[in-house]
Amino acid sequence: MANLYRSREGLSARPVANSDEIQLRIDPVHADLDEEITGLHKKVTMLKTVAQEIESEAKFQNDYISQLQMTLSKTQAGLKNNMKRLNRAMAQKGSNHVLHVIIFGLACFSVVYLWSKHSRR
Repeated sequence: MANLYRSREGLSARPVANSDEIQLRIDPVHADLDEEITGLHKKVTMLKTVAQEIESEAKFQNDYISQLQMTLSKTQAGLKNNMKRLNRAMAQKGSNHVLHVIIFGLACFSVVYLWSKHSRR
């Protein structure tokens, strides 16, 4: 039973009831403790570097999202103002707007009709 958790490096992880804890068994006969400590220190340093890079990336993305939200708010406000102005202009023009649309449609239809007649010749 004692050999179940032995590894080549002299350290092994044992399963424990609480998932937040890890138990290490150090076998001083098969491993040099200083090398193990140095290796663990290098890994911790590497993890610290990765964590700092993740933190800086998260800050950058948070700033970017804040800028996007600000831009979106400004765009929504501008769109709302333009819609108010458009509604006001339509209310002032009244039924003339419908007449202009009908005349524009007839003009477009006439141009397309004349162009198709001219292209068949």
